[in-house]
Amino acid sequence: MNDHSAFNASGIEVEQAETMPHSIEAEQQLLGAILTNNDVYDRIAAILNSGHFYEPVHARIFEIAAARIAKNNLASPVTLKAFMEADEGLKELGGPAYLVRLAGAAVSSFAVRDYAQMIYDLSVRRDLIRLGRDIADKAAKVDVKSEPKEQIVEAEQALYKMAEQGSTDGGFQSFLRAVTDAVHVANAAYQRDGGLAGISTGLDDIDKKLGGLHPSDLLILAGRPSMGKTSLATNIAFNIAKAYRRGQRHDGTEGAVDGGVVGFFSLEMSAEQLASRILAEASEISSHKIRQGDMDEREFRRFVDAAKELEACPLFIDDTPALPISQLAARSRRLKRTHGLDILIVDYLQLLRGTAENRVQEIAEISMGLKAIAKELNIPVIALSQLSRQVESREDKRPQLSDLRESGSIEQDADVVMFVFREEYYTEREKPSDDRLDEMAAWQEKMARLHGKAEIIIGKQRHGPIGTVELSFESQFTRFGNLAKAWQQEARDAAF
Repeated sequence: MNDHSAFNASGIEVEQAETMPHSIEAEQQLLGAILTNNDVYDRIAAILNSGHFYEPVHARIFEIAAARIAKNNLASPVTLKAFMEADEGLKELGGPAYLVRLAGAAVSSFAVRDYAQMIYDLSVRRDLIRLGRDIADKAAKVDVKSEPKEQIVEAEQALYKMAEQGSTDGGFQSFLRAVTDAVHVANAAYQRDGGLAGISTGLDDIDKKLGGLHPSDLLILAGRPSMGKTSLATNIAFNIAKAYRRGQRHDGTEGAVDGGVVGFFSLEMSAEQLASRILAEASEISSHKIRQGDMDEREFRRFVDAAKELEACPLFIDDTPALPISQLAARSRRLKRTHGLDILIVDYLQLLRGTAENRVQEIAEISMGLKAIAKELNIPVIALSQLSRQVESREDKRPQLSDLRESGSIEQDADVVMFVFREEYYTEREKPSDDRLDEMAAWQEKMARLHGKAEIIIGKQRHGPIGTVELSFESQFTRFGNLAKAWQQEARDAAF
Protein backbone atom coordinates (compact mmCIF):
# COMPACT_ATOMS: atom_id res chain seq x y z
CA MET A 1 0.00 0.00 0.00
CA ASN A 2 1.47 3.39 -0.96
CA ASP A 3 1.50 6.55 1.17
CA HIS A 4 -1.60 7.96 -0.52
CA SER A 5 -3.83 5.01 0.38
CA ALA A 6 -5.77 4.10 3.53
CA PHE A 7 -8.59 1.74 4.56
CA ASN A 8 -12.11 2.90 5.41
CA ALA A 9 -14.33 1.31 8.07
CA SER A 10 -15.37 -1.46 5.66
CA GLY A 11 -11.77 -2.38 4.99
CA ILE A 12 -11.94 -1.08 1.38
CA GLU A 13 -8.86 0.76 0.19
CA VAL A 14 -9.57 4.46 -0.59
CA GLU A 15 -7.32 7.19 -1.92
CA GLN A 16 -6.59 10.01 0.47
CA ALA A 17 -7.16 13.56 -0.69
CA GLU A 18 -3.92 14.89 -2.13
CA THR A 19 -2.82 18.47 -1.69
CA MET A 20 -2.80 20.22 -5.02
CA PRO A 21 0.67 21.39 -6.12
CA HIS A 22 1.25 25.01 -5.13
CA SER A 23 3.78 27.35 -3.54
CA ILE A 24 2.42 30.01 -1.18
CA GLU A 25 5.99 31.30 -0.67
CA ALA A 26 6.50 31.93 -4.41
CA GLU A 27 3.18 33.81 -4.59
CA GLN A 28 4.10 35.92 -1.55
CA GLN A 29 7.56 36.75 -2.90
CA LEU A 30 6.16 37.74 -6.31
CA LEU A 31 3.39 39.94 -4.88
CA GLY A 32 5.88 41.56 -2.50
CA ALA A 33 8.19 42.40 -5.42
CA ILE A 34 5.30 43.99 -7.38
CA LEU A 35 4.15 46.07 -4.37
CA THR A 36 7.68 47.42 -3.81
CA ASN A 37 8.51 48.00 -7.49
CA ASN A 38 5.58 48.34 -9.93
CA ASP A 39 7.90 48.12 -12.97
CA VAL A 40 8.31 44.41 -12.17
CA TYR A 41 4.69 43.80 -13.28
CA ASP A 42 5.49 44.48 -16.97
CA ARG A 43 8.02 41.62 -16.94
CA ILE A 44 5.52 39.02 -15.77
CA ALA A 45 2.19 40.31 -17.21
CA ALA A 46 2.52 38.09 -20.30
CA ILE A 47 2.98 34.96 -18.13
CA LEU A 48 0.51 35.39 -15.27
CA ASN A 49 -3.05 36.40 -14.56
CA SER A 50 -5.00 36.29 -11.31
CA GLY A 51 -6.45 32.85 -12.12
CA HIS A 52 -2.99 31.24 -11.82
CA PHE A 53 -2.72 31.92 -8.05
CA TYR A 54 -3.57 29.11 -5.60
CA GLU A 55 -4.49 31.38 -2.69
CA PRO A 56 -7.71 33.36 -3.52
CA VAL A 57 -6.57 36.40 -1.51
CA HIS A 58 -3.33 36.52 -3.51
CA ALA A 59 -5.38 36.39 -6.72
CA ARG A 60 -7.43 39.43 -5.58
CA ILE A 61 -4.30 41.35 -4.54
CA PHE A 62 -2.72 40.65 -7.96
CA GLU A 63 -5.87 41.71 -9.87
CA ILE A 64 -6.26 45.03 -8.03
CA ALA A 65 -2.51 45.79 -8.30
CA ALA A 66 -2.56 44.96 -12.05
CA ALA A 67 -5.56 47.25 -12.62
CA ARG A 68 -3.89 50.18 -10.85
CA ILE A 69 -0.56 49.68 -12.64
CA ALA A 70 -2.36 49.53 -16.02
CA LYS A 71 -3.79 53.00 -15.27
CA ASN A 72 -0.33 54.33 -14.29
CA ASN A 73 -1.40 54.53 -10.63
CA LEU A 74 0.73 53.36 -7.72
CA ALA A 75 0.10 49.86 -6.36
CA SER A 76 1.55 49.68 -2.84
CA PRO A 77 0.39 48.33 0.56
CA VAL A 78 -1.03 51.78 1.35
CA THR A 79 -3.00 52.24 -1.90
CA LEU A 80 -4.29 48.62 -1.93
CA LYS A 81 -5.44 48.90 1.70
CA ALA A 82 -8.33 51.18 0.65
CA PHE A 83 -9.60 48.55 -1.82
CA MET A 84 -9.18 45.53 0.46
CA GLU A 85 -10.14 46.67 3.98
CA ALA A 86 -13.47 44.81 3.78
CA ASP A 87 -11.94 41.65 2.24
CA GLU A 88 -12.83 38.74 4.58
CA GLY A 89 -10.01 36.54 3.26
CA LEU A 90 -7.42 39.26 3.94
CA LYS A 91 -8.79 39.73 7.49
CA GLU A 92 -8.09 36.04 8.18
CA LEU A 93 -4.46 36.55 7.10
CA GLY A 94 -4.02 39.57 9.38
CA GLY A 95 -5.74 42.38 7.49
CA PRO A 96 -3.88 45.25 5.74
CA ALA A 97 -0.79 44.42 7.84
CA TYR A 98 -0.41 41.32 5.61
CA LEU A 99 0.19 43.62 2.62
CA VAL A 100 3.00 45.34 4.51
CA ARG A 101 4.51 41.93 5.42
CA LEU A 102 4.42 40.93 1.72
CA ALA A 103 6.31 44.06 0.69
CA GLY A 104 8.80 43.63 3.55
CA ALA A 105 9.70 40.08 2.51
CA ALA A 106 10.04 40.91 -1.19
CA VAL A 107 12.56 39.04 -3.31
CA SER A 108 15.03 40.95 -5.46
CA SER A 109 13.46 41.84 -8.80
CA PHE A 110 15.86 39.75 -10.98
CA ALA A 111 14.26 36.48 -9.73
CA VAL A 112 10.68 37.61 -10.34
CA ARG A 113 10.29 36.00 -13.76
CA ASP A 114 11.39 32.61 -12.37
CA TYR A 115 8.78 32.85 -9.60
CA ALA A 116 6.10 33.85 -12.14
CA GLN A 117 6.96 30.83 -14.31
CA MET A 118 6.86 28.58 -11.26
CA ILE A 119 3.38 29.86 -10.24
CA TYR A 120 2.13 29.39 -13.82
CA ASP A 121 3.54 25.84 -14.08
CA LEU A 122 1.98 24.81 -10.75
CA SER A 123 -1.38 26.23 -11.90
CA VAL A 124 -1.21 24.15 -15.10
CA ARG A 125 -0.39 21.05 -13.04
CA ARG A 126 -3.46 21.67 -10.83
CA ASP A 127 -5.63 22.03 -13.94
CA LEU A 128 -4.23 18.80 -15.41
CA ILE A 129 -4.98 16.94 -12.17
CA ARG A 130 -8.57 18.29 -12.11
CA LEU A 131 -9.04 17.43 -15.77
CA GLY A 132 -7.60 13.92 -15.33
CA ARG A 133 -9.90 13.24 -12.39
CA ASP A 134 -12.89 14.59 -14.31
CA ILE A 135 -12.12 12.35 -17.33
CA ALA A 136 -11.66 9.32 -15.04
CA ASP A 137 -14.93 10.01 -13.16
CA LYS A 138 -16.92 10.37 -16.38
CA ALA A 139 -15.38 7.23 -17.89
CA ALA A 140 -16.18 5.24 -14.70
CA LYS A 141 -19.87 6.16 -14.93
CA VAL A 142 -21.55 3.85 -17.43
CA ASP A 143 -24.22 6.21 -18.72
CA VAL A 144 -26.30 5.72 -21.88
CA LYS A 145 -26.35 9.48 -22.49
CA SER A 146 -22.56 9.82 -22.34
CA GLU A 147 -20.97 7.86 -25.18
CA PRO A 148 -17.17 7.19 -25.03
CA LYS A 149 -16.71 9.01 -28.37
CA GLU A 150 -18.37 12.12 -26.95
CA GLN A 151 -16.17 11.89 -23.84
CA ILE A 152 -13.06 11.82 -26.05
CA VAL A 153 -14.23 14.96 -27.89
CA GLU A 154 -14.98 16.70 -24.56
CA ALA A 155 -11.57 15.72 -23.14
CA GLU A 156 -9.81 16.93 -26.30
CA GLN A 157 -11.74 20.21 -26.12
CA ALA A 158 -10.71 20.77 -22.49
CA LEU A 159 -7.06 19.90 -23.21
CA TYR A 160 -7.05 22.20 -26.26
CA LYS A 161 -8.40 25.05 -24.18
CA MET A 162 -5.74 24.45 -21.60
CA ALA A 163 -2.95 24.37 -24.20
CA GLU A 164 -4.19 27.64 -25.73
CA GLN A 165 -5.08 29.61 -22.60
CA GLY A 166 -3.25 27.84 -19.81
CA SER A 167 -6.47 27.10 -17.95
CA THR A 168 -9.59 24.93 -18.19
CA ASP A 169 -11.53 27.09 -15.75
CA GLY A 170 -14.61 28.74 -17.17
CA GLY A 171 -17.25 30.48 -15.08
CA PHE A 172 -17.41 34.12 -14.09
CA GLN A 173 -14.75 36.70 -14.82
CA SER A 174 -14.59 40.10 -13.17
CA PHE A 175 -16.04 43.11 -14.99
CA LEU A 176 -12.61 44.69 -14.69
CA ARG A 177 -11.12 41.96 -16.89
CA ALA A 178 -13.99 42.17 -19.40
CA VAL A 179 -13.57 45.97 -19.66
CA THR A 180 -9.82 45.57 -20.19
CA ASP A 181 -10.45 43.14 -23.08
CA ALA A 182 -12.96 45.58 -24.63
CA VAL A 183 -10.41 48.42 -24.41
CA HIS A 184 -7.78 46.21 -26.15
CA VAL A 185 -10.19 45.56 -29.06
CA ALA A 186 -11.04 49.28 -29.36
CA ASN A 187 -7.33 50.17 -29.19
CA ALA A 188 -6.52 47.70 -32.00
CA ALA A 189 -9.17 49.35 -34.21
CA TYR A 190 -7.90 52.85 -33.26
CA GLN A 191 -4.30 51.86 -34.09
CA ARG A 192 -5.49 51.07 -37.61
CA ASP A 193 -6.47 54.75 -38.01
CA GLY A 194 -10.19 54.06 -37.93
CA GLY A 195 -9.78 51.02 -40.18
CA LEU A 196 -11.25 47.58 -39.62
CA ALA A 197 -11.63 45.99 -36.21
CA GLY A 198 -11.76 42.54 -37.84
CA ILE A 199 -10.27 40.58 -40.75
CA SER A 200 -10.79 42.13 -44.19
CA THR A 201 -12.87 40.12 -46.70
CA GLY A 202 -11.07 41.84 -49.59
CA LEU A 203 -14.46 43.34 -50.63
CA ASP A 204 -14.42 47.01 -49.59
CA ASP A 205 -18.15 47.71 -49.30
CA ILE A 206 -18.80 44.57 -47.21
CA ASP A 207 -15.87 45.52 -44.96
CA LYS A 208 -17.29 49.02 -44.45
CA LYS A 209 -20.69 47.61 -43.52
CA LEU A 210 -19.39 44.88 -41.18
CA GLY A 211 -16.15 46.49 -39.97
CA GLY A 212 -14.37 43.30 -41.09
CA LEU A 213 -14.92 39.77 -39.77
CA HIS A 214 -14.80 39.80 -35.97
CA PRO A 215 -13.45 37.05 -33.69
CA SER A 216 -16.14 34.91 -31.97
CA ASP A 217 -18.83 35.99 -34.49
CA LEU A 218 -21.03 33.52 -36.37
CA LEU A 219 -21.89 34.85 -39.84
CA ILE A 220 -24.59 33.12 -41.88
CA LEU A 221 -24.30 33.52 -45.66
CA ALA A 222 -27.60 32.34 -47.17
CA GLY A 223 -29.14 32.16 -50.62
CA ARG A 224 -31.09 30.04 -53.06
CA PRO A 225 -29.17 27.61 -55.35
CA SER A 226 -27.18 29.29 -58.18
CA MET A 227 -27.03 32.64 -56.36
CA GLY A 228 -23.27 32.26 -55.77
CA LYS A 229 -22.99 31.43 -52.04
CA THR A 230 -20.04 29.06 -52.51
CA SER A 231 -18.40 31.46 -54.98
CA LEU A 232 -18.57 34.33 -52.47
CA ALA A 233 -17.25 32.09 -49.67
CA THR A 234 -14.31 30.86 -51.80
CA ASN A 235 -13.59 34.46 -52.89
CA ILE A 236 -13.43 35.60 -49.25
CA ALA A 237 -11.31 32.54 -48.29
CA PHE A 238 -8.87 33.22 -51.14
CA ASN A 239 -8.64 36.97 -50.36
CA ILE A 240 -7.90 36.31 -46.68
CA ALA A 241 -5.36 33.50 -47.31
CA LYS A 242 -3.62 35.51 -50.06
CA ALA A 243 -3.23 38.55 -47.78
CA TYR A 244 -1.82 36.48 -44.88
CA ARG A 245 1.17 38.05 -43.16
CA ARG A 246 2.49 36.98 -39.78
CA GLY A 247 4.06 39.30 -37.22
CA GLN A 248 3.60 41.00 -33.86
CA ARG A 249 0.14 42.41 -33.22
CA HIS A 250 -0.68 45.60 -31.30
CA ASP A 251 -1.38 43.61 -28.12
CA GLY A 252 2.16 42.15 -28.25
CA THR A 253 1.15 38.60 -29.30
CA GLU A 254 2.42 36.76 -32.39
CA GLY A 255 -0.09 36.02 -35.15
CA ALA A 256 -1.69 37.21 -38.36
CA VAL A 257 -1.25 40.97 -38.78
CA ASP A 258 -2.93 40.86 -42.18
CA GLY A 259 -5.23 38.24 -43.71
CA GLY A 260 -5.23 34.91 -41.91
CA VAL A 261 -5.09 31.11 -41.92
CA VAL A 262 -8.35 29.77 -43.39
CA GLY A 263 -10.08 26.46 -42.63
CA PHE A 264 -12.69 25.47 -45.23
CA PHE A 265 -15.13 22.59 -44.61
CA SER A 266 -16.56 21.71 -48.01
CA LEU A 267 -19.34 19.19 -47.39
CA GLU A 268 -20.82 19.50 -50.89
CA MET A 269 -17.86 19.87 -53.26
CA SER A 270 -14.62 17.90 -53.36
CA ALA A 271 -11.37 19.67 -52.47
CA GLU A 272 -10.30 19.42 -56.13
CA GLN A 273 -13.52 21.14 -57.36
CA LEU A 274 -13.10 23.88 -54.78
CA ALA A 275 -9.44 24.38 -55.77
CA SER A 276 -10.52 24.64 -59.45
CA ARG A 277 -12.94 27.44 -58.53
CA ILE A 278 -10.25 29.35 -56.66
CA LEU A 279 -7.79 28.83 -59.54
CA ALA A 280 -10.39 30.11 -62.04
CA GLU A 281 -10.70 33.30 -60.01
CA ALA A 282 -6.94 33.72 -59.53
CA SER A 283 -5.96 32.98 -63.15
CA GLU A 284 -9.01 34.66 -64.78
CA ILE A 285 -9.74 31.55 -66.86
CA SER A 286 -13.30 30.24 -66.80
CA SER A 287 -13.87 27.18 -64.62
CA HIS A 288 -15.59 25.52 -67.62
CA LYS A 289 -12.39 25.88 -69.69
CA ILE A 290 -10.30 24.49 -66.83
CA ARG A 291 -12.58 21.44 -66.50
CA GLN A 292 -12.58 20.79 -70.26
CA GLY A 293 -8.83 21.44 -70.60
CA ASP A 294 -9.72 23.92 -73.35
CA MET A 295 -6.85 26.39 -72.82
CA ASP A 296 -4.26 27.82 -75.17
CA GLU A 297 -0.58 27.90 -74.15
CA ARG A 298 -0.74 31.45 -72.73
CA GLU A 299 -3.79 30.63 -70.60
CA PHE A 300 -2.24 27.38 -69.36
CA ARG A 301 0.92 29.23 -68.31
CA ARG A 302 -1.23 31.75 -66.45
CA PHE A 303 -3.08 28.86 -64.80
CA VAL A 304 0.20 27.21 -63.66
CA ASP A 305 1.56 30.55 -62.34
CA ALA A 306 -1.64 31.06 -60.33
CA ALA A 307 -1.34 27.53 -58.92
CA LYS A 308 2.28 28.19 -57.84
CA GLU A 309 1.24 31.43 -56.14
CA LEU A 310 -1.58 29.62 -54.32
CA GLU A 311 0.70 26.84 -53.04
CA ALA A 312 2.00 29.13 -50.31
CA CYS A 313 -1.48 30.30 -49.21
CA PRO A 314 -2.54 29.01 -45.77
CA LEU A 315 -5.89 27.61 -46.97
CA PHE A 316 -6.84 24.19 -45.58
CA ILE A 317 -9.76 22.22 -47.09
CA ASP A 318 -11.63 19.32 -45.48
CA ASP A 319 -14.13 17.72 -47.88
CA THR A 320 -15.47 14.94 -45.61
CA PRO A 321 -19.23 14.60 -46.35
CA ALA A 322 -21.97 14.47 -43.66
CA LEU A 323 -19.57 15.52 -40.89
CA PRO A 324 -20.98 15.52 -37.31
CA ILE A 325 -20.76 18.94 -35.61
CA SER A 326 -18.64 17.43 -32.78
CA GLN A 327 -16.08 16.18 -35.34
CA LEU A 328 -16.00 19.57 -37.08
CA ALA A 329 -15.19 21.18 -33.71
CA ALA A 330 -12.45 18.62 -32.95
CA ARG A 331 -10.83 19.05 -36.39
CA SER A 332 -10.95 22.84 -36.09
CA ARG A 333 -9.21 22.69 -32.73
CA ARG A 334 -6.56 20.41 -34.17
CA LEU A 335 -5.98 22.75 -37.13
CA LYS A 336 -5.61 25.76 -34.82
CA ARG A 337 -3.16 23.85 -32.63
CA THR A 338 -1.00 22.60 -35.54
CA HIS A 339 -1.12 25.37 -38.19
CA GLY A 340 -3.07 28.22 -36.57
CA LEU A 341 -6.61 29.24 -37.58
CA ASP A 342 -7.99 32.75 -38.08
CA ILE A 343 -11.28 32.06 -39.87
CA LEU A 344 -13.49 29.02 -40.48
CA ILE A 345 -15.88 28.57 -43.43
CA VAL A 346 -18.53 25.83 -43.57
CA ASP A 347 -20.25 24.98 -46.89
CA TYR A 348 -22.98 24.35 -45.92
CA LEU A 349 -24.79 24.18 -42.59
CA GLN A 350 -27.64 21.81 -43.58
CA LEU A 351 -25.11 19.12 -44.62
CA LEU A 352 -23.66 18.84 -41.11
CA ARG A 353 -25.03 16.19 -38.75
CA GLY A 354 -26.22 16.55 -35.15
CA THR A 355 -27.40 14.00 -32.60
CA ALA A 356 -31.09 15.02 -32.34
CA GLU A 357 -33.69 12.90 -34.16
CA ASN A 358 -35.95 15.87 -34.93
CA ARG A 359 -34.63 17.90 -37.91
CA VAL A 360 -35.49 21.31 -36.37
CA GLN A 361 -33.68 20.35 -33.13
CA GLU A 362 -30.73 19.01 -35.15
CA ILE A 363 -30.34 22.32 -37.03
CA ALA A 364 -30.60 24.19 -33.70
CA GLU A 365 -27.85 21.96 -32.26
CA ILE A 366 -25.65 22.62 -35.34
CA SER A 367 -26.11 26.42 -35.28
CA MET A 368 -25.42 26.51 -31.51
CA GLY A 369 -22.36 24.30 -32.09
CA LEU A 370 -20.98 26.65 -34.76
CA LYS A 371 -21.44 29.66 -32.47
CA ALA A 372 -19.69 27.74 -29.66
CA ILE A 373 -16.71 27.01 -31.99
CA ALA A 374 -16.46 30.71 -32.90
CA LYS A 375 -16.35 31.67 -29.21
CA GLU A 376 -14.03 28.86 -28.09
CA LEU A 377 -11.43 29.36 -30.84
CA ASN A 378 -12.00 33.16 -30.85
CA ILE A 379 -12.36 33.30 -34.65
CA PRO A 380 -15.09 34.35 -37.09
CA VAL A 381 -17.08 31.40 -38.48
CA ILE A 382 -18.88 31.83 -41.82
CA ALA A 383 -21.56 29.17 -42.34
CA LEU A 384 -23.42 28.93 -45.64
CA SER A 385 -27.11 28.11 -45.49
CA GLN A 386 -29.87 27.13 -47.89
CA LEU A 387 -33.12 29.12 -48.09
CA SER A 388 -36.64 27.69 -48.32
CA ARG A 389 -38.50 27.55 -51.64
CA GLN A 390 -41.03 30.18 -50.55
CA VAL A 391 -38.65 32.80 -52.02
CA GLU A 392 -39.50 31.55 -55.54
CA SER A 393 -43.25 32.05 -55.09
CA ARG A 394 -42.97 35.77 -54.25
CA GLU A 395 -43.05 38.63 -56.75
CA ASP A 396 -39.96 40.21 -55.15
CA LYS A 397 -37.50 37.36 -54.77
CA ARG A 398 -35.17 39.19 -52.41
CA PRO A 399 -34.59 36.89 -49.40
CA GLN A 400 -35.76 37.71 -45.87
CA LEU A 401 -34.83 36.35 -42.43
CA SER A 402 -38.02 34.25 -42.38
CA ASP A 403 -36.72 32.34 -45.44
CA LEU A 404 -33.92 30.64 -43.45
CA ARG A 405 -34.69 26.96 -43.67
CA GLU A 406 -35.87 24.57 -40.94
CA SER A 407 -35.11 26.53 -37.80
CA GLY A 408 -35.42 29.96 -36.24
CA SER A 409 -32.32 29.11 -34.21
CA ILE A 410 -30.04 29.98 -37.16
CA GLU A 411 -31.29 33.58 -37.07
CA GLN A 412 -31.12 33.57 -33.27
CA ASP A 413 -27.53 32.23 -32.93
CA ALA A 414 -26.03 34.27 -35.79
CA ASP A 415 -24.33 37.62 -35.16
CA VAL A 416 -24.65 38.49 -38.86
CA VAL A 417 -27.05 37.13 -41.49
CA MET A 418 -26.24 37.97 -45.12
CA PHE A 419 -28.15 36.96 -48.25
CA VAL A 420 -26.66 36.65 -51.74
CA PHE A 421 -29.13 37.84 -54.39
CA ARG A 422 -28.62 38.15 -58.16
CA GLU A 423 -31.71 39.58 -59.87
CA GLU A 424 -30.01 38.90 -63.22
CA TYR A 425 -30.48 35.14 -62.62
CA TYR A 426 -34.27 35.47 -62.32
CA THR A 427 -34.66 38.09 -65.08
CA GLU A 428 -32.72 35.87 -67.50
CA ARG A 429 -35.37 33.19 -67.03
CA GLU A 430 -38.21 35.66 -67.82
CA LYS A 431 -37.04 36.26 -71.40
CA PRO A 432 -40.09 36.99 -73.63
CA SER A 433 -40.53 35.43 -77.10
CA ASP A 434 -38.79 37.20 -80.02
CA ASP A 435 -42.05 38.35 -81.65
CA ARG A 436 -43.07 40.50 -78.65
CA LEU A 437 -40.80 43.41 -79.55
CA ASP A 438 -41.78 45.92 -76.82
CA GLU A 439 -41.39 43.34 -74.05
CA MET A 440 -38.10 42.17 -75.57
CA ALA A 441 -36.71 45.73 -75.65
CA ALA A 442 -37.70 46.30 -71.98
CA TRP A 443 -36.19 42.93 -71.01
CA GLN A 444 -32.91 43.70 -72.81
CA GLU A 445 -32.69 47.10 -71.10
CA LYS A 446 -33.29 45.47 -67.70
CA MET A 447 -30.70 42.77 -68.42
CA ALA A 448 -28.12 45.41 -69.41
CA ARG A 449 -28.77 47.24 -66.13
CA LEU A 450 -28.50 44.09 -64.01
CA HIS A 451 -25.66 42.39 -65.90
CA GLY A 452 -22.65 41.49 -63.75
CA LYS A 453 -24.22 42.83 -60.53
CA ALA A 454 -25.03 41.09 -57.26
CA GLU A 455 -26.56 42.27 -53.99
CA ILE A 456 -25.44 41.23 -50.54
CA ILE A 457 -28.39 41.93 -48.26
CA ILE A 458 -27.39 42.24 -44.59
CA GLY A 459 -30.61 41.17 -42.83
CA LYS A 460 -29.19 41.07 -39.30
CA GLN A 461 -26.10 42.52 -37.66
CA ARG A 462 -25.70 42.48 -33.91
CA HIS A 463 -23.01 45.16 -33.78
CA GLY A 464 -23.88 47.39 -36.73
CA PRO A 465 -26.32 48.53 -39.40
CA ILE A 466 -28.34 46.38 -41.79
CA GLY A 467 -28.71 47.23 -45.49
CA THR A 468 -27.64 46.23 -48.98
CA VAL A 469 -24.18 46.14 -50.54
CA GLU A 470 -23.73 45.94 -54.31
CA LEU A 471 -20.91 43.82 -55.76
CA SER A 472 -19.79 42.93 -59.25
CA PHE A 473 -20.12 39.28 -60.33
CA GLU A 474 -18.19 37.66 -63.19
CA SER A 475 -19.93 34.33 -63.74
CA GLN A 476 -17.25 32.81 -65.99
CA PHE A 477 -14.64 33.17 -63.21
CA THR A 478 -17.22 32.71 -60.38
CA ARG A 479 -15.77 35.90 -58.92
CA PHE A 480 -17.31 38.66 -56.82
CA GLY A 481 -15.55 42.02 -56.76
CA ASN A 482 -15.88 45.64 -55.67
CA LEU A 483 -18.41 47.49 -57.82
CA ALA A 484 -17.20 50.84 -59.16
CA LYS A 485 -19.76 53.54 -58.29
CA ALA A 486 -20.92 55.94 -60.98
CA TRP A 487 -18.86 58.80 -59.53
CA GLN A 488 -15.77 56.54 -59.28
CA GLN A 489 -16.24 55.43 -62.88
CA GLU A 490 -16.49 59.06 -64.06
CA ALA A 491 -13.31 59.95 -62.14
CA ARG A 492 -11.55 56.94 -63.71
CA ASP A 493 -12.70 57.88 -67.22
CA ALA A 494 -11.54 61.47 -66.69
CA ALA A 495 -8.10 60.22 -65.63
CA PHE A 496 -7.54 58.38 -68.93
